[in-house]
Amino acid sequence: MPSIRVAVLASGGGTDLQSIIDASEANEINAEVVLVVTNNPGAYCLERADKHGIDGVAIDHRKKKREEHERMMADAIDPYEPDLIVLAGYIRMLTPWFIDHYRNRMINIHPALLPLFGGPGMHGTKVHAAVLESGMKVSGCTVHFVDEDVDGGPIIVQKAVPVLEGDTPDTLQARVLSEEHVLLPRAVQLFAEGRLRIDGKRCEIEPR
Repeated sequence: MPSIRVAVLASGGGTDLQSIIDASEANEINAEVVLVVTNNPGAYCLERADKHGIDGVAIDHRKKKREEHERMMADAIDPYEPDLIVLAGYIRMLTPWFIDHYRNRMINIHPALLPLFGGPGMHGTKVHAAVLESGMKVSGCTVHFVDEDVDGGPIIVQKAVPVLEGDTPDTLQARVLSEEHVLLPRAVQLFAEGRLRIDGKRCEIEPR
């Protein structure tokens, strides 16, 4: 099976990006990361890309209108002809223009079990603090297609983790993050195999 071409958008350290790179280099997935794009010129994800010979580009969002910034990103992404766009810790909300431009070929990983604890402002330790405050006994992570509803697109795969007594947002984040690094490459592989079918707000995984 030929590899699909993947462009990854990230805003920070890029550990989820690293999970895709590692799975690709180990031939565990039929996917190759061809570009990393960040809105943060100081983000460590750019160093990760460079270490693996992957092109990286920083397009600072400051002093730009949201759609203007996204059109600049698309201008950088499209020459690479990616089959899939992966949001891996990309914290900016996207405009309908950008979402429609990559309709049904853009996925996001979220550090909670959607549809709980999603939406505007729900990122980083804020998500885990909200989970702990709620009294939930489980949390987890979700990979979903991106649509106009923030964190509301069709769910591809999820993984639950326990919430333990004495957990802090940081300890829960670490437990969830380790599962993100397994779940995200799995979702990329399902896309590469052509096994995902979107039906409204549902995503069905077809058997092999």
